[in-house]
Amino acid sequence: MKRADARRPGGGPPLLLVLPALLAVAFLTLPLLGILVRTEWGELAGHLTSPGTVEALKLSLLVSFWALGLSLVLGVPLAWLLARVPFRGKALVRSLVLLPMVLPPTVGGVALLLAFGRRGLLGPWLERTFGITFPFHTSGAVLAATFVAMPFLVISLEGALGGLRPRYEETAASLGASPVRVFFTVTLPMVAPGVLAGAALTWARALGEFGATITFAGNLPGTTQTLPLQVYLLLQDEPEAATSVSLLLLAIAMGVLVSLRGRWTGTPADRPRRSAPAAPDPAAPDPATAQPLAAGGPSAPVAVPGERWALHAEVTGFTRLTLDAGPGTTIAVVGPNGAGKTTLLRALLGLTPRAHADLRLGDEDVTALPPHRRRVAWVPQDGALFPHLTALANTAYGLRAQGVARAAARREAGAWLDRLGVGHLAHRRPGQLSGGQAQRVALARALAARPRLLVLDEPLAALDQTTRAHVRHTLRTHLAGFGGVCLIVTHDPVEAVSLADRVLVLDEGRALQDDTPAEVTRHPRSPWVARMLGRNAWPGTATAHGLDLDGGGTLVAAEPPPPGTRALAIVAPEAVSLHRERPGGSPRNVWPGTVREITSSGSRLRVLVASDEAPDLVAEITPQAAAELGLADGVSVWTGVKATETTVVPL
Repeated sequence: MKRADARRPGGGPPLLLVLPALLAVAFLTLPLLGILVRTEWGELAGHLTSPGTVEALKLSLLVSFWALGLSLVLGVPLAWLLARVPFRGKALVRSLVLLPMVLPPTVGGVALLLAFGRRGLLGPWLERTFGITFPFHTSGAVLAATFVAMPFLVISLEGALGGLRPRYEETAASLGASPVRVFFTVTLPMVAPGVLAGAALTWARALGEFGATITFAGNLPGTTQTLPLQVYLLLQDEPEAATSVSLLLLAIAMGVLVSLRGRWTGTPADRPRRSAPAAPDPAAPDPATAQPLAAGGPSAPVAVPGERWALHAEVTGFTRLTLDAGPGTTIAVVGPNGAGKTTLLRALLGLTPRAHADLRLGDEDVTALPPHRRRVAWVPQDGALFPHLTALANTAYGLRAQGVARAAARREAGAWLDRLGVGHLAHRRPGQLSGGQAQRVALARALAARPRLLVLDEPLAALDQTTRAHVRHTLRTHLAGFGGVCLIVTHDPVEAVSLADRVLVLDEGRALQDDTPAEVTRHPRSPWVARMLGRNAWPGTATAHGLDLDGGGTLVAAEPPPPGTRALAIVAPEAVSLHRERPGGSPRNVWPGTVREITSSGSRLRVLVASDEAPDLVAEITPQAAAELGLADGVSVWTGVKATETTVVPL
């Protein structure tokens, strides 16, 4: 079998590019080889253990670790600010951060001297007030090393934060975690590789700092004479010793780069991949088929009597509506893409500037409260489980954020996992869970946080049909005893009908319909909802002769609205008849067309017919009828719809 690397288009890289690349490698490598070749290996130990070198090495380590500490304390918040907070002048701030990386080190030393020297901008005040003098002092060397090295940490960490989806942090806030808690328990652990890579580069750069240090802090043995400055002095009197010390610094720098293993450098394809999810435990029950415990079972958390919260929301902005719901109400939010469904949820959470919600939960107005104090729990479509925490720790996260003791939080979290049939997976991390398992853990985490309002953004969309049915049953069981209000965004009519007490239909940010599932199913007021339910739906305007459809043609209905009324005509696919010849008899609506697509729907076939005289429509027939008619793509047919089979809903 040939190697994959050998199968390259064009038969190999062109010499016009290869030769300059090899020259570049040689140019970068030869100076380093020079150090290796010229090193006096027999004298290496003596050179590195000389008193001056040992003293300079100790000072370099002291200065570099202090610089690393200052860079972490100051640089990590700065990287977070650049990555997460929009503000005017951000480009200028980022340029100032990058400036020490491109500024000549001696110029940086001069700048530090003019800022913190005895005649600088802050130097006299620092010396007079605190007795602090930076020039010609070890603290000055630390300051110089921090100035040139901290940008490496900031840029590395900003890139890592930029690749971290804010959804994790927003989900943590919805569970009750304050911004500071989110930063330390979610953000930092998830960007730990970026922090470590930036810290390693920062330390290595601080260890090798020369120009700014000698210009600002001087070259005093035991005080500011670091290892690079020692090399500079040795070159004048002991070139062999200077080569040995240079080899030491080269080895340290190479060790840092090797330890990074491509985390900061190289292409994404070169970086290490995360391990695959662990195989399921064959001894454990299958969570896709495990039956959840009944609500209120022996392991269920005890609900606090009287904890019931109604919902009142006035939403303005892109999504504009008024929403009222009593305790225990579940509302399915449906509509086409871009209708404002997710914007509505994020407005209730207080997470978007696109819309604003004046929100009251129970007797409390939470409009002015930040997201972490609203008691509105959010389950995104992908669950957004924190990958560095186990299923148990994920579920207990909201309780811990609300001040519940660790042991009590873990007990209650374990009970919720048991209720949703995933208690045996408590000590697995999200990467070791299947899609259905992860979604159950996400639901357990939201319910365990004791929310007053629960918002679910397509929580079952990523699951297969079998798992979706089980999770839907579990969710319906626990929503039955929930004392708050639940909003579920969905594109699945089965979810809307089986889970919700009401269906809220949105389009372009406005509510088209808010009614029971049965009423919405019988009389949908949105073409999108009608099609979601499997109906043909055509908007139009009523006239004396019928409904003039927006897509062309006229439809005759048994009970038309008054002329001039905007209305939606709805026809069930099974009410559409198909014929190879123009039908006679009772159909009032007859159009010629062409079969464009035939798909299977259970034991029946759905046939899409395109027509120049009417909008496209779908007919549902048996496979036997399709065979008798000889239907196939491109076949000409006639469609018939009885006036009595047409429902017209005024818009």
